[in-house]
Amino acid sequence: MDNPFLTQQTRAYGHWRTRKLACADAGPRDPVEVADPRSPTAPELLALRRTLTASNMVHYRWPAMAPEDEKDALRAFCGRLGLVHLDRNLYADDDGIAALKVAAGGRRGEYIPYTSRAINWHTDGYYNAPHELVRAFALHCSRDAATGGGNRLLDHELVYMAMRDHHPDYVEALMADDAMTIPENVEDGKVIRPRQSGPVFSVDPRTGSLHLRYTARTRSIQWKSDAFTLEAVACLEETLRSLEDRVIALRLQPREGVLTNNVLHGREAFADDTASGRVRLFYRARFHERAAGTGLADFDALCE
Repeated sequence: MDNPFLTQQTRAYGHWRTRKLACADAGPRDPVEVADPRSPTAPELLALRRTLTASNMVHYRWPAMAPEDEKDALRAFCGRLGLVHLDRNLYADDDGIAALKVAAGGRRGEYIPYTSRAINWHTDGYYNAPHELVRAFALHCSRDAATGGGNRLLDHELVYMAMRDHHPDYVEALMADDAMTIPENVEDGKVIRPRQSGPVFSVDPRTGSLHLRYTARTRSIQWKSDAFTLEAVACLEETLRSLEDRVIALRLQPREGVLTNNVLHGREAFADDTASGRVRLFYRARFHERAAGTGLADFDALCE
């Protein structure tokens, strides 16, 4: 089967590109209302999948519920979209879902998601091994911050398209298995995550969909040192700057969230107000599969 994300497949790419541009504005500007996250209706699931297929992300909202029920509801909601294999990453809770809030101290507070600082462009699990890639995640707001904390999201397929149109040779360079390396993570003299190399752009062998592995951080990344790869990285960074008009900015409110096929995303800095109880709390669930029914084979049917 021809795949548009393989640079030698120009005809398949042309077809996909035309359809992608035709539905690229179907992003998550208006939330999909879900009456019961544990059991979304068929029309709700279709609306969720249609937006996910078009833009790799969807903004949802569901009714208020008791705080202690939110994580179970999130897991059930994701499960209805075929997301079941959780990435049990460092500092996630025992159930595999991370509670993102400002850490009072300890090693957790050394990781940016557990601070109030801004987070630059990245995809989740960029340090994971190839057989443990994060292909989807949900980010659900339980409590918003007193100020700030908005999220920015950018469909990685649009980034690929912008580079492919002008610099397919750079795309090829970033598909190399050793294009980007993440150094080992060591805590108290113990290696808790080994050194990991891999491509930036890759194609999921199961679904044919595009995957992006990227972080804008500089301290925790090593690029392949040849001149052409470094030129490709510079092109990627310039492409991200050029796509500002395609960025989706959302300041999620309680009961709202985003579910994405691991698009590029970032977060602005925020401030809590402990006196009033406005202390930001988000739940993050990462998955090893892409949302079901949103792959390359579903694109033509759902993006009408």
